[in-house]
Amino acid sequence: MISYRQPGVVLTDRRFTVPLDHSDPGGEQIEVYGREAVATSRAGEELPWLVYLEGGPGFGARRFVGTEAWLGRALRDYRVLLLDQRGTGRSTPANRQTLPLRGGPREQADYLAHFRSDSIVRDCELIRPQLTGGAPWTVLGQSFGGFCAVRYLSSAPEGLAAVLITGGLPSLDAHADDVYRAAYPRIERKVAAHYARYPQDVERARAIAGHLAEHRPESAGHRLTPEGFQSLGIMLGSGSGSHQLHYLLENAFVRTPGGTELSDAFQEAMRTAASFAGHPLYALLHEAIYGQGERPTAWAAERVRAEFPQFDAATALAGDGPVLFTGETIHPWHFDVDPALRPLRETAELLAQRTDWPALYDPERLAVNEVPVAAAVYHDDMYVDTEDSLRTAAAIRGLRTWVTNEYEHDGVRAGGPRVLDRLLALVRDEA
Repeated sequence: MISYRQPGVVLTDRRFTVPLDHSDPGGEQIEVYGREAVATSRAGEELPWLVYLEGGPGFGARRFVGTEAWLGRALRDYRVLLLDQRGTGRSTPANRQTLPLRGGPREQADYLAHFRSDSIVRDCELIRPQLTGGAPWTVLGQSFGGFCAVRYLSSAPEGLAAVLITGGLPSLDAHADDVYRAAYPRIERKVAAHYARYPQDVERARAIAGHLAEHRPESAGHRLTPEGFQSLGIMLGSGSGSHQLHYLLENAFVRTPGGTELSDAFQEAMRTAASFAGHPLYALLHEAIYGQGERPTAWAAERVRAEFPQFDAATALAGDGPVLFTGETIHPWHFDVDPALRPLRETAELLAQRTDWPALYDPERLAVNEVPVAAAVYHDDMYVDTEDSLRTAAAIRGLRTWVTNEYEHDGVRAGGPRVLDRLLALVRDEA
């Protein structure tokens, strides 16, 4: 273990070996990385543990500097483990460079089937006794991390002292089709709000989408398409996302000797925002996290989008309507335009057609839950359906909700200590 310091905090790198397949504990092993954080003033004390599970899927735990955001509040009471879930961050990576080590697409898909919340929770339960001596710990789950927390309550509640969930209460039984059928109207509302805030962006977006449809430029091997441009709407689910999107659009074009072109700066910004190079598991597993039973996910977001023709860029450009942004949806074309995903196209197809997903949640066990649970539910959350969240909250015995429109989906980042304070008060029955 290596320990080092940042302002107000002592950090320690920790590595754990876990089975790839927890049903075969003596089989292949992979590494999971976690960064321990403890307040400098409390480094020598025995403290309860809090494990943080990041959103995604496919993102490593956030890299804090010192005690910024919610971490400083957590360090007042806990020793914190910032866990890079399997396949992310500094854990054994799963990407276009490493997955060919598994073999062909079939072997890669079988490998990735072990990277959902059920396996992540089993990892946590192997790691926990190594750190706590067997004592239960508190889980803080953001977004997909909240999905993992609900799985934890379903499968290993004895390992939990308390659960804190921010923007991450999943439906217990919805198919991916249901998820996206509810998502497109939410996305459309976010786009309408953006255009109401920045009406000048309506024509800018049409001009950019039209240029991309005609010229199909590339940036560092990434094919820039109208559909890829629309996917920048994923920004609209965060607190500052509408403003960030506006700034990205405002300098899209430059005059050149050959006429008006998309600026290098815009093309690079679009490529960076649309690329999955840093988090390929988000694209590969985004629909698989909803898979339960024999019904395949089968590119649900792509199929369901046909029910919402207003999102079709070509139709919008042929008329005079606005080009609607998308986001929070993965489509087959992602694996054609993005060089980080292109080699994994067949692997993604096999995952989309998989029909043997085990159940993730246990409604009967959740109905008799005894673990203190508090959840922040964000009103009209673009990424996680509010109605689904509230139904799940009602199905988990004793869960206390804080429903707010003060924050968007990234409230635990934007609100930091205040959000965590509120949830801690709820699980401690202090609210």
